[in-house]
Amino acid sequence: MKKAVSLLLIGSLAALVGCSSSTGTSGSGGDQSGGGTASSNLTIGVAIYKFDDTFMTGVRNAIEDAAKDKVAVEIVDSQNSQPTQNDKVDLFITKQVNALAINPVDRTAAGVIIDKAKQANIPVVFFNREPLEEDMQKWDKVYYVGARAEESGTISGQLIVDYWKAHPEADKNKDGVLQYVMLKGEPGHQDAELRTKYSVQAIEDAGIKVEKVAEDTAMWDRVKGQEKMAAFLTSAGDKIEAVLANNDDMALGAIEALKAAGYFQDDKYMPVVGVDATAPALKALEEGTMLGTVLNDAKNQGQATLNIAHVLAQGQTPNKENTGYEIVDGKYVWIPYKKITKENMADAQ
Repeated sequence: MKKAVSLLLIGSLAALVGCSSSTGTSGSGGDQSGGGTASSNLTIGVAIYKFDDTFMTGVRNAIEDAAKDKVAVEIVDSQNSQPTQNDKVDLFITKQVNALAINPVDRTAAGVIIDKAKQANIPVVFFNREPLEEDMQKWDKVYYVGARAEESGTISGQLIVDYWKAHPEADKNKDGVLQYVMLKGEPGHQDAELRTKYSVQAIEDAGIKVEKVAEDTAMWDRVKGQEKMAAFLTSAGDKIEAVLANNDDMALGAIEALKAAGYFQDDKYMPVVGVDATAPALKALEEGTMLGTVLNDAKNQGQATLNIAHVLAQGQTPNKENTGYEIVDGKYVWIPYKKITKENMADAQ
């Protein structure tokens, strides 16, 4: 009889343990009110537009660091393909992750992702590529983390202004006009369009006349930047007095083309400006081949994205107290840019 009772008690305890371990681990996109799932059982699905983008690698690393001992993250490569990213999002929804963090391939496709997330009641944080405003208003569980592209453009232009005013020899043909070439990012991307516009505007606002010698897209890519710059040099040669690039990778590509053309030796110099303050760009600053860059704060973009997604995954509403970041208009976190030159490189390291 005692043996039978003991076996019955063991069986009951096993059943209770089994029920306990099955709750909170599946991840639910459903209503998490009433305190939400235990943080250790939460999962955030993260999709990067492509893994081999230097800046986004920094953001991805920052997300992973911020998630340590806090929440599980599953990070996937969208391979610069929106259909691939849509498939990854579908898989995250099927897995019932607790929140999504999406760096969209195509910012205009964010609305489709929002519709899917809303139907599954899985909050979504977009980062680095800002969705259209009308898409951001589709649901109250949609947020964005990024930086104001016009600010980075203005700072890029100011770097050229500082150099032009300090170095009269920069005006090679002594015509009082700054002849420049522009390496643009992805056509239609808000960062590419705004950085291009505001960098030139900052130079003009400083009272310097400008002439665009050439402009082409290099798709944020270093190899393409080198190819485009080589073509500019072939067609315009010594007429070029400055190089503006929408990001560091394209600027570094331009520097390689300039090196091949004999620049950065024997006092032959070309001011080249980028954006992002990536590690390779800082090395170029130290070597004196890049004039300046703009700190696009990957660490804080990644941390803010993770913090907001984590709060949403717990069924809470993000605010400065529970995320550490100011939320503007109830949906946006803006990470400020900073001018970086050889003199203040430590600020970006």
